[in-house]
Amino acid sequence: MADEFMKGFACLMIGGLGWMTIGGWYRTPSFEGAQITGEVTVENLTLYDQIGLFMGEAFFWFAVFGALTFWVLLPLASEFRTYLDERSA
Repeated sequence: MADEFMKGFACLMIGGLGWMTIGGWYRTPSFEGAQITGEVTVENLTLYDQIGLFMGEAFFWFAVFGALTFWVLLPLASEFRTYLDERSA
């Protein structure tokens, strides 16, 4: 059970740090107005800027779904499998 926790924690940390890094690059208007969830100015976005914004969203959802998968779905599936094995025996 500890390995599922650490895998979920790793997904949460990698996704969260990636999201914060991308958010710091593209969503922070100034040093004093630092915010990760700010609006993106869409004027003059290059292809690399669009890829960076996409990767920020991908990191966010990787953190959310990765942690939920390893902390909720896999233990739930394991318990359900154990329940079915005990019921059939």
